[in-house]
Amino acid sequence: MAILWLLMALLMLSFVLLPFLRRRRGAIGLVHPGHPDAADPADYGFVRQEELDLRVPGPDKDLMDVLELVQRTGDHRAAAQLLAGTEAEGEQRWQRVQAFAGAASLELAQRPGGIHETPGGQWLRVWRAEQPKDPGGAAVHAEFLVQQAWRTSTPGTDDFRIIMEEARDACAQAGLLAPGDPVPCVVELSIARGLSYPQAEFEQLWLKILDRAPHHMGAHLAALHYWCEKWHGSRTQAYAFAEAAAARAPQGSLLAALPLFAVFEHLPEVNLVTGFYQSEVVTKAIHGALHAVHAARPDDPMLAHVRHLLVFFLVRAERWAEAMQQLVHVDGHVGALPWTLSADPAAEFAVYRALAVAGYEANGGNPATLPG
Repeated sequence: MAILWLLMALLMLSFVLLPFLRRRRGAIGLVHPGHPDAADPADYGFVRQEELDLRVPGPDKDLMDVLELVQRTGDHRAAAQLLAGTEAEGEQRWQRVQAFAGAASLELAQRPGGIHETPGGQWLRVWRAEQPKDPGGAAVHAEFLVQQAWRTSTPGTDDFRIIMEEARDACAQAGLLAPGDPVPCVVELSIARGLSYPQAEFEQLWLKILDRAPHHMGAHLAALHYWCEKWHGSRTQAYAFAEAAAARAPQGSLLAALPLFAVFEHLPEVNLVTGFYQSEVVTKAIHGALHAVHAARPDDPMLAHVRHLLVFFLVRAERWAEAMQQLVHVDGHVGALPWTLSADPAAEFAVYRALAVAGYEANGGNPATLPG
């Protein structure tokens, strides 16, 4: 136990010192702040840590503009119009539903309301009251309840179960308002994990999704969580699910990157094996994800999710130049795995970015040699 605590202390110390990493030929060292050899992410045009956007994994200007308007004015109509104009079967609708629900949930946590204060997330309540048959508002409400359950209560407790049961009812209502829309079913995947659906029941839900949107990356990521060892499956089942999805993925689909997410979900809590991130399993998953990114449409809404996870693995594998190539595309936004698992996503992202810059420069790279 003493060794474990020592390792954790050294790790935290290294994180504090990371901004002052020095690039030395073929290696990374530590220097004092202001040292002329210290690696500086700003040299590459990267966004300052305090300016990183925590809400989304990548840019969605329409969503950000509408979200800002809704939160400033409390008028939900722009959100309803945006969702109504977003393709039902696509990834973007699911991401926007998540974003609106997350914004309302965070508002409620930060501004719960009082006698002289408007309750947080009031615009979502008004949306549901004024447009009870709007499928977009119903889907956002269901996802809001799911996020509230995970954010405010502990799985297995009565409070958690009560909120999740309410979310399940909300999913059913949303599904009735939009037959064929995969989003309510995708929301229910998280409910299935939280309420411990038996595998047979979960598979019936999954068949509905395959019938409506067989290549939906967001749905596959949600289903992967259910099959993980820490929830209701095993490492073998999760890997099998991810590899099967990758094998049947059409050309240009990011499902080819799903095995990398399966590897991430089963990382050892304390890794003492030298070269783990250069192992055959990890390397194969990285290559699959890199191939998926290369083949994907530049405007694929899930592309940023894959790039963020690649940054994590490529830095751990000390593949600095490849990590920098991914950072060029996602820098500025950190609303994705693995950063969102941290209490401070921006700080966690900044640590890996600093490592990538230092490693890149330690091996002869500089801003002029970095491809766009």
